[in-house]
Amino acid sequence: MWWIVAAGVLAVAEVLTGGTLVLAMLAGGAAAGGLTAALGAPPALSVGVFALVSVALLGLVRPIARRHMRVSRGARTNVAALVGAEALVLESVDGQDGRIKLAGEVWSARAYDGQSVFEPGTRVQVLQIEGATALVAW
Repeated sequence: MWWIVAAGVLAVAEVLTGGTLVLAMLAGGAAAGGLTAALGAPPALSVGVFALVSVALLGLVRPIARRHMRVSRGARTNVAALVGAEALVLESVDGQDGRIKLAGEVWSARAYDGQSVFEPGTRVQVLQIEGATALVAW
């Protein structure tokens, strides 16, 4: 029973401390130790299973999980994901106004430098988003 309590405490502590996954791996080891004890194994074997499973989780599972966590944190979303995207000019874009098709939607646009003019059919790159207006250049 103490193994399961320890697993729960370690899991809660993992959530509260910010996700380094060390405590979560130890919680997995404690759960394995608890399962071993529940099956009637002697305490020394339960401790051995806890240690073995914890080390295996820390060495094999944690690096993979951390890699996946890092990728998802760096993903750009919303308008930040549109910066750098290619768009198609629908209505002439100059320093004042224009329309582009960006990510399947029609956006208002202006030339980034304020002077260039892009004719319909031209492919441009989004350099910045200001409100609902994309600033574009070649």
